[in-house]
Amino acid sequence: MSFPHSAPGSVEIPAEKLPQPQRRTATLRIYLAAIALFSAAAALTIYYARDMSGGMRMPGDWTMSMMWMMGRGPTAALAFIAVWAIMMVAMMLPSTLPMLLLYRRVIVFRGERAPGAKMFLAGAGYFAVWTLFGAAAYFAGTAVTRAAMISARISHLIPLATGTALIVAAAYQLTPVKSTCLRHCRDPLSFAAEHLAAGWRGALRLGVHHGVFCAACCWGLMLIQLALGVELANPGLLVVRQPRGHRPGRHEDRRKMTKREGAD
Repeated sequence: MSFPHSAPGSVEIPAEKLPQPQRRTATLRIYLAAIALFSAAAALTIYYARDMSGGMRMPGDWTMSMMWMMGRGPTAALAFIAVWAIMMVAMMLPSTLPMLLLYRRVIVFRGERAPGAKMFLAGAGYFAVWTLFGAAAYFAGTAVTRAAMISARISHLIPLATGTALIVAAAYQLTPVKSTCLRHCRDPLSFAAEHLAAGWRGALRLGVHHGVFCAACCWGLMLIQLALGVELANPGLLVVRQPRGHRPGRHEDRRKMTKREGAD
């Protein structure tokens, strides 16, 4: 893939594109906004996790978490999905921010307008995927817990189902599909180069595509959350500790992009 008006062998933004102090100020603002957003999301996640701590003993010697006893209907569903989205921002923003910054850097180099807004749109697309994942988790979880409250026989099967879910999630970590998805997360430069498209649709498509790969990488850990019925904040420790692998330096980034441009 080659970028318009780019010099062979490099994808660095020319210094004349933007004065150095202005570039530093723009980047600093993005970092400060990301820190503020992460801090707010993390604080709210901890607050809601404490609010939903505890549970109810069920037949089969297991405890149903309070998060599945918050009521039914659209209001409860929206509340769960909203809390889920907040939790995902707290968990995923630190690992997603480098890709978003790289995307902004590339579209600035290409001379596109509103790079900050397009970076925000890409991030919104990414978190929209995880929000849809949370909606699916809510409806699956409420169906299982409702069945367990109605039938003691089903309630006795929950520990077995939980163990099965743990085995499935663990086995998935060793599959080639998992390795492929994780490789995608480890190399944001290749991802941005291979899936970059101009315009607002391109920004949204990039974020959604990245979110799909990320969800495919981490769905097993979310299955553990759903199966165990733990507080919302706890699975974040598992997701955040996903190995990201080697992060290429600037010179390695240049070699990769030079090789890709030569192939094109």
